[in-house]
Amino acid sequence: MKMPARSSDDPLLTEHAFQDVRPFAQCHASTVVRVPDGGFLVAWFAGTRESAEDVAIWCAARNADGGWSAPRVLADTGPVAHWNPVLFALDAEGRELVLHFKVGARIRHWETWAQFSRDGGATWSTPSPLVSGDRGGRGAVRCKPIRLASGEWIAGASRERWRRWDAFFDRSPDGVHDWRATRDVVIDHFRFGGKGLIQPTLWTSGADAVHALFRSTDGFIHRADSADGGLSWTRPRALPIPNNNSGIDAVRLPDGRVVLACNPVPGNWSERTPLSLLVSSDGGETWPGRLDIETAPGEYSYPALIETTAGVALTYTWNRRRIAFSEIAASELPDVGSAS
Repeated sequence: MKMPARSSDDPLLTEHAFQDVRPFAQCHASTVVRVPDGGFLVAWFAGTRESAEDVAIWCAARNADGGWSAPRVLADTGPVAHWNPVLFALDAEGRELVLHFKVGARIRHWETWAQFSRDGGATWSTPSPLVSGDRGGRGAVRCKPIRLASGEWIAGASRERWRRWDAFFDRSPDGVHDWRATRDVVIDHFRFGGKGLIQPTLWTSGADAVHALFRSTDGFIHRADSADGGLSWTRPRALPIPNNNSGIDAVRLPDGRVVLACNPVPGNWSERTPLSLLVSSDGGETWPGRLDIETAPGEYSYPALIETTAGVALTYTWNRRRIAFSEIAASELPDVGSAS
């Protein structure tokens, strides 16, 4: 789908999946996937408030003409809090979809559930636990899994315990079955600022090269790398990108540039504005390009970012009242050059 050109003086075109007349009080933690015929499916969790027992997974579809369907419940396993939906497609057309989401009254007791669609999200299977006996969360914890050159899938995962946060990765041969967790990513918890690292976002840059960025409690985004398809990882290192201990997401474009969605704000649990896209042309080592999406006071957080035929599609929490959406052409991202 070709997007209309905009001059540098034009405001970024941001839509909302629904307005303030909505069937829930609060919403948060969106995810987005492309579906057939040029559309998108967006999901989020919503209810009275985060962690309330009436919180379920909701969704809305955007068609190729820009129209939105009414919000509807996508997953609800019963009167217990639902969290962090993650949508991804097993095929290039977006017909074979997977949804991971968390269920549990408290984060440290999370269990990951999954359900599947074979018709681009029109109908779904009955949800069921992803891994038998799971406690703490398996599969994709917040950001989309990616498919490796081997055909295997890898998801960024993490555990949020009372005084300690640890990240790891989950692998599946087909993106559906037999998820197997790696060891935790190694950090020195005695020296680390705060609880640790969570919610990895992933991209690849070759047959076996996989890269991860992490949300952290020490004020900066951290990075780790794998040279063997995600089986083993370097120790995470801090990048000079402020992180306010809020969600991030990244995607690699066909020209080699990496785009990162985040709140580039220092300080643990500090404000969640602005929301920005940072752009790198050297594989994510430096991020000289920046495009601010939201700059007003408020909460603009937990971005989800995917590649599209035009560039990238972005969704995020808009003041816990709405879910915002924007599709941004690759040519409209900051020009930092293409990766070699």
